[in-house]
Formats: sequence, C-alpha cells, structure tokens
Amino acid sequence: MIAGKHLGKSRQYWRDIILGVNDGLVSTFLLVAGVAGAGLASKDILLTALAGALAGAISMAAGEYVATKSQNEVMRGEINLEEEHVKYNLHEELLELDDLLQKIGIKTRVSATASASTAASSMRDEEEEKEKGQDKCVSMVDLHESMKDYYKENPDALLELMKALEFGVIDKEVRNPIMAGLFSCVLFILGALPSVLPFIFSGEKPIKGLITSACITILALLMVGAIKTWATRGNCFVAAVENLVIAGFGGGIAYGVGYLFESVIR
Repeated sequence: MIAGKHLGKSRQYWRDIILGVNDGLVSTFLLVAGVAGAGLASKDILLTALAGALAGAISMAAGEYVATKSQNEVMRGEINLEEEHVKYNLHEELLELDDLLQKIGIKTRVSATASASTAASSMRDEEEEKEKGQDKCVSMVDLHESMKDYYKENPDALLELMKALEFGVIDKEVRNPIMAGLFSCVLFILGALPSVLPFIFSGEKPIKGLITSACITILALLMVGAIKTWATRGNCFVAAVENLVIAGFGGGIAYGVGYLFESVIR
C-alpha cells in the first residue's frame, strides 16, 4: 500500500502560498529591523510596518493576478494556434507526435529497430533475452502505431494530448488569477503579523519589540519550512534552516544599514 495522498486541487497554488507568507515574514521583518536600527520610536516603527504590510499585500495580489492572467493568456494563444495546426496540418502534427511519444518512452519503428539491434549485439549468447527484447520492441511499435491511428481519427483528443505533452497544460491544473492573487495577499498579511504586533505592546522600548518580532518570525519561518516539506515531501530540517538563514542574513544587513544611516545623519 502506498503511503500518502496527492495534494489535489491545491497543488497549483502552493507557489502563491509559500511566496506570500514567506515574503510577508521576511520583507516586513527586514523593514522593521531597518527602521529600528535607525532609532525610530515604537509607534513610528508600527506605522511603518503597517504601511509596509498593506503595500506589500496589495502589490503581491496585483502582481500575482496580472502575472498569472498574462501567463494563461499566453498559453491560450499558443493552444489556439495549436488547434489550427491540428485542424489544417494534421499530418505535420502526427509527425511531431512521433517525437513527443519517443520522449515518454513509446518508440517508433526506426528507433525500436535500432534498440533491438543494440540489444542483440550486446547479448549475442543470450538468445532468450534477445527474443524478449525484440518482442518488447515489437509491442512498443504496435502501441505507437495504434496511438497514432487513434489520434489521427480523433483530432480533439490529439489537441488535448498535444496540450499536455507539448505545453504541459492540463485544464484542471490551470491557475485562477483571482485565487492566486487572494492567496498571495492574505498570506502576505499573515506573514507580516509577527513583525507588526510586537510593536503594539513594546511601549517606549522599540528594541524589545524588535527582539520579540525576531523570535516570533524565526518560529514562523521554521513552521513555514516544515509545512513546505509536508507538501514537497522533502527534508524538513534543510527547508527550515534555509528559510532561517535567508531571513537572519537579511535582517542583520537591514538593521546595520538603518543603524549606519542614523549614525551618519545625526
């Protein structure tokens, strides 16, 4: 029994999910680290963080919406052109199908014959193995030819196959621009909260708010890394540390630049 299930309908939006929350966590923390380093008061840092979070969320939503819609429109144009090719140049599309089928392991008669010859020369003393290899090649050629015959008689099915093999497009996997924008916007705001909320309660001690923000952001980044590996089935530790190193390095630079700016100006 195979453990685990596929992500299903949400998988095409994981890019927006991870990008939104990660960008919210990292960019907002870098912003507050920079202005805290410059010596701003807690209320000023809070205002800056709120403005940055709002601007970032709107920018992410607009950017993802426009980018996703544009990509869909580009692919739609390509598919419309492919539909014309199937309609008016069926023979050429079937020749192109030969190459695409070979790429997924379904060989043509010429390539199968070459494979059989190679197998025969490398196993000259193993007659039984040669026969098995030749039988396999013959059956593969039969499959190839039967598929071409089927798609020749069914242009609509050929179009769907070409969409998948040539362009990597499957209709149910196409990202919705509105959903992509909403995911990025909402998760950016959630990611920004660890850098915003501490300054509501830090009073006259902005450094206290910064330390609290850093601690919560670190925990959140570790959680995001762990959640990402649940989806990717990768290494939880590596993903979490990767997130942490990027944010820590950036935060140090941002604080240093803010501190240097404050020292030079004042």
